[in-house]
Amino acid sequence: MMLNTFEKYLMNNPIRASIQRWYEAPLLKRIGGSTEGLHALEVGCGRGVGTQLILDRFGAATVTAFDLDPEMVKKAERRLSKYPAEKVSLSVGDVTNIQAKDGAFDAVFDFGIIHHVPDWRAAVLEITRVLKPGGRFFFEEVTRHALERSFYRTFLEHPEHDRFTGAEFVAELERRDLLVGTKYVERFFGDFVIGVAKKR
Repeated sequence: MMLNTFEKYLMNNPIRASIQRWYEAPLLKRIGGSTEGLHALEVGCGRGVGTQLILDRFGAATVTAFDLDPEMVKKAERRLSKYPAEKVSLSVGDVTNIQAKDGAFDAVFDFGIIHHVPDWRAAVLEITRVLKPGGRFFFEEVTRHALERSFYRTFLEHPEHDRFTGAEFVAELERRDLLVGTKYVERFFGDFVIGVAKKR
């Protein structure tokens, strides 16, 4: 599901980038470690802030990234143009139909994308498929608790059915052999769930 104009503005401003850089990425790294020398995938890369963090902060050797919105992919290409072509691969893509072979990636990153997907369980299944055994899924997600707030309902557009709580999201990961255990936290009264799962 594409972002509406207002949410696109919210996700593409310096405040959002600062939160990603100074809070989300360090927390995810503390929980799940680095990806030094590994091949990573970012689902829903937006304008490329997350991809840059995966390269610079997590130490990934290469990052494949995609977004449903071609405009965002173009912005990401501009942001990431300083990196060698062999380190970054960008494309338009769909998290429910990832164009990669089974077990293609050592790590997958999700900076708040899956809650936009009507069939979010299909997204989880695809992420599981493209992860190697022992690979890690780094996630930061927005829960039903947040999406039911009046601000979200008034200004932002999200799927209206089958939303998840933090516990339900973690349970679905575990059901798909993405083992989370205690490697997650809920923040802002349960509005966000942040953690790292490891493929069995």
